Amino acid sequence: MKTIVQQLAVILVLAFMGQQLTAQISNTEKKALKAFYKNTYGPTWNNSWNLKEDVSSWHGITVKEGHVVSIKLHNNGLKGSIPHELGALEHLEELDLAFNQLQGQLPQSILELPNLKVLKLEMNGLSGNLPTDFSKCKELKVLSLFNNSLEGTIPSQIGDASALKVLNLSSNYLKGQLPKSLERLQYLERLEVFGNELSGSINWELGKLKNLKELVLSYNDFQGDLPNSTADLEHLELVQLQGNQFNSVGVFRLTRSYALGIFDSDDELLNLQLKKKGEFIKTRMADSKFEGEHD
Repeated sequence: MKTIVQQLAVILVLAFMGQQLTAQISNTEKKALKAFYKNTYGPTWNNSWNLKEDVSSWHGITVKEGHVVSIKLHNNGLKGSIPHELGALEHLEELDLAFNQLQGQLPQSILELPNLKVLKLEMNGLSGNLPTDFSKCKELKVLSLFNNSLEGTIPSQIGDASALKVLNLSSNYLKGQLPKSLERLQYLERLEVFGNELSGSINWELGKLKNLKELVLSYNDFQGDLPNSTADLEHLELVQLQGNQFNSVGVFRLTRSYALGIFDSDDELLNLQLKKKGEFIKTRMADSKFEGEHD
């Protein structure tokens, strides 16, 4: 009996030690979090951190195998700026600081995090130019920066973020053309640049974005014709093109998409035609399903 009790005690001690080792992070990572806390006025957050407690207990922090893998502080009253020290969190997979009051530039060091998959900074007051080097963003799937005050052009290197599924840069002050490198984003499902100051023609093949479901280019100053390959985007569900200077968006009369549910452009006749086409397809699909139930 005594032996069994001793064995159980050892097991419990080892389990406890394992938890402690898992919870502990390096001084480098803890220093980075403290710099972030200081730069963003941590004591005034809606849910602040007790710096004397273990990092794994801090609000919005997820620690896995001794490393910080997630920071989720959505709508938490953050102010100030994002410090470059966060670039020391090499195992970080998700950074969600959306719906706060952050200002200043997005540090290049954030886009050098090799394991980062999700970066959500929408609804803040970030300003300045976007970082230019995306070569280390091989895992990045979501880049959401809408509704900030970002300026300058969309860097041509953004095509290096080859795993991107969501790119949302809407409601900023971005200028210039959409870079040709975007056509390299083969997994992209959502491309949204609504409400910027983008201009010029789209002189690259939109049709290469084979997985695109949402295309939102509205309220910019785009010109010319959409590439013919746009009609090949068979997974499109939502398209918004209004508020531009396109010569024609008639290529959508040839669309191969059977999922297109929302289409808005400055061509009211085309809007009506595609709406009727969508309603017909939905009705026909519903009829086919109904008929099939009686086979």
